[in-house]
Amino acid sequence: MELKRVVVTGLGAVTPIGNDVPTFWNSLIQGVSGAKPITRFDASKFKTQFACEVKDFDPNQYFDRKEARKYDLFSMFGIVAAKEAVEDAGIDVEKVDLDQIGVIFGTGIGGIKTFAEEVASFVQNESIPRFNPFFIPKMIIDILPGHVSIMYGFRGINFSTSSACASSTHALADAFNYIRLGKANIMVAGGSEAAITDVGVGGFNALHAISTRNDSPETASRPFSLSRDGFVMGEGAGCLIFEELEHALARGAKIYAEVKGAGMTADAHHMTAPHPEGLGAINVMKSALKDADMQPDEIDYINVHGTSTPLGDIAETKAIKGVFGEHAYNLNISSSKSMTGHLLGATGAVEAIACVLSVQNDIVPPTINFTEGDEDPEIDYKLNFTFNKAQKRPVNAALSNTFGFGGHNGSIIFKKFAK
Repeated sequence: MELKRVVVTGLGAVTPIGNDVPTFWNSLIQGVSGAKPITRFDASKFKTQFACEVKDFDPNQYFDRKEARKYDLFSMFGIVAAKEAVEDAGIDVEKVDLDQIGVIFGTGIGGIKTFAEEVASFVQNESIPRFNPFFIPKMIIDILPGHVSIMYGFRGINFSTSSACASSTHALADAFNYIRLGKANIMVAGGSEAAITDVGVGGFNALHAISTRNDSPETASRPFSLSRDGFVMGEGAGCLIFEELEHALARGAKIYAEVKGAGMTADAHHMTAPHPEGLGAINVMKSALKDADMQPDEIDYINVHGTSTPLGDIAETKAIKGVFGEHAYNLNISSSKSMTGHLLGATGAVEAIACVLSVQNDIVPPTINFTEGDEDPEIDYKLNFTFNKAQKRPVNAALSNTFGFGGHNGSIIFKKFAK
């Protein structure tokens, strides 16, 4: 069968560097760090006392008090991002087939704050087992796409993906595939996470996965630097509206970019560490290129996973050179996580937005926090990591990488739209 073409017609974001897409994009281009001391709980006894929190997010601005009681913070972030994306896409529910609009959101952890609070309350009062009636629906990872569909009456495909840090890239890949197979006209797709809690930070501390650079939070996420000591936790949500091309043209929708291809692979190597030669990353980028029917030299920009971990950054650079060969030196590469921190299950959607806007605006966001003299001998600095300053250049096509614990890999390619 002939596959349908898929385009991006709406964007929404709630991030540590902006609670809407224009603010997020401007901060990204300006190289703004979202890392600050943690305010959500008393982190003074933790090894890590900072994170990239979403700032100035007042639930009462978006939800009435009674309604807000039904949502964990991860759902709130996702709902707000979805609202922005749907509005940006100009979707009029009176003029579209609601049976042909679906919702897929990814999350790595879901309602961890709700779960921890309810369990703590039970332990403290175990003689009287009282639980919030919204405990389960607030916590479960599939509830966010359910909320979005209920809000708008979208009756199409609806579920959640969970593959750690690849969760929302997998959500986007699924949404893309359903549309081009003719199973939906529009998909509301993205990811959300709100794991900056005592148990979230404590758990990642126990894994030695996150930075402990408490004396300088803003510079702690430093991908591709020798002194990197782990990722910085982030939170937030990203949402993209994917739409079948003819459907978008028929309703006069603005088109940001075309979705060209997606890949999904597994490392089959280790629970938390990447394959040392980047084998899974190589395979997933090759898979995305094959799916897009594109050659490596057609990619201009890669928004890398680039978490600022000792092993991950090395493996990813090896993978890029393995896939792109000499063209790797013509690419721009950058890590949004140097500014946003690592949004875990939401990271793929937020970084996909960065790719879409790079394609639209012909500008590549920087990788901040690199200083000369901090080079890692295992990293090839002939590659253009777009250090510290955004770079204007033609961006006809951009690729986004995300890799998750368990060896889950996802890549997706966006290209300038041409009829």
